[in-house]
Amino acid sequence: MTSLPSRRRLLATGAGAALGLGTRAATASPAAAAPAPAASAHGAGSEETRTLDELYQAAVAEGGKLVIYAGGDLANSGSGAGARTAFRQRFPLIDLNLIVDYSKYHDVRVDNQFATDTLVPDVVQLQTLHDFTRWKRQGRLLQYKPAGFSKLHKKFRDPDGAWVAGMVIAFSYLYDVAAAGADAPQTPLDLVDPRWKGAIASSYPHDDDAVLYLYALYAETYGWDWIAGLAAQQPQFARGSFSPGAAVANKEKIIGVGAGGNPLATTPTRWMMTDGHPFMAWGQRIAVLKQAANPTAAKLYLNWQLSTERQNSNSWSVRTDIAPPAGLKPIWEYPNANLDGFPRFMEDRAQVERLKQTFALYFGEVKGDPTPGWPGLHPGA
Repeated sequence: MTSLPSRRRLLATGAGAALGLGTRAATASPAAAAPAPAASAHGAGSEETRTLDELYQAAVAEGGKLVIYAGGDLANSGSGAGARTAFRQRFPLIDLNLIVDYSKYHDVRVDNQFATDTLVPDVVQLQTLHDFTRWKRQGRLLQYKPAGFSKLHKKFRDPDGAWVAGMVIAFSYLYDVAAAGADAPQTPLDLVDPRWKGAIASSYPHDDDAVLYLYALYAETYGWDWIAGLAAQQPQFARGSFSPGAAVANKEKIIGVGAGGNPLATTPTRWMMTDGHPFMAWGQRIAVLKQAANPTAAKLYLNWQLSTERQNSNSWSVRTDIAPPAGLKPIWEYPNANLDGFPRFMEDRAQVERLKQTFALYFGEVKGDPTPGWPGLHPGA
């Protein structure tokens, strides 16, 4: 019988690879992902020409149902739940069932449903960017171009329309302005100052791939001694990227790491993206599954998410024709947002697993139940 490597040996190998992180944290190995087939010159055809109201009427006539699996931290709050509420208000005759769970559970849930011929969702909206390139290669995604497709930045659309990015999400650190005072941390380097010992909350980097990439950027930029220094600060770790911001808002901690935020807000918290220092951002991808039971309602959802009425409500838009609020540049104009790096990082699953194991050595194993709960194998069925 072939012997399997021990966990100790696996961890040692992972740590050794991670200590030589260099640029590999932001680039995937060429062998990590199978090449996608060449796209046709015009992709899946022309953009949708029907209005939202026309699509709405057609979706109601189709049956008026829609099931979405959306990545997120909380079942009844956060961006996923917010989209649920806004869509129901805009299209009240559509029976929308939008189920929030960690993206890393939704994607394997969908794969298992493919394997057992029990597919439930019409739409997937997930952080696991590599799944969309894989599902496209497998022929699982409907190639469809919503209205405004040509206005999407090229980083936020598949050329054939297999997926689009519906929103920009960014992770960095934030702090309580009043509690931090004049000595507030202006760069991630300041987080290892002894005065912040016991004052930091963070989401687990080895539980969330986006937080993992942020920590990988920190390790690449500042070195593994910085990671050890952060561990010595005795951060409070919890599951869910909402948790650092919640800990700061509740006055439990002064600093939150691995959290989203509003870059224009100055009180009561400040979310940092200092020039010359890394943060990370990505476009949350959305796709209609080719086997969707409610394809017209699914198309309605994509068109609504990309519409100007929806995109104007965000700090950053995925569209090139919608300017960000005063004081911000389009997200693709921030080189320290590492917008190209995260998709490449997500494709290299071996590197992701090595880094998860390595950060477990520094910070301990992930503890706690998933914050959205346990939706099961076929939520929304």
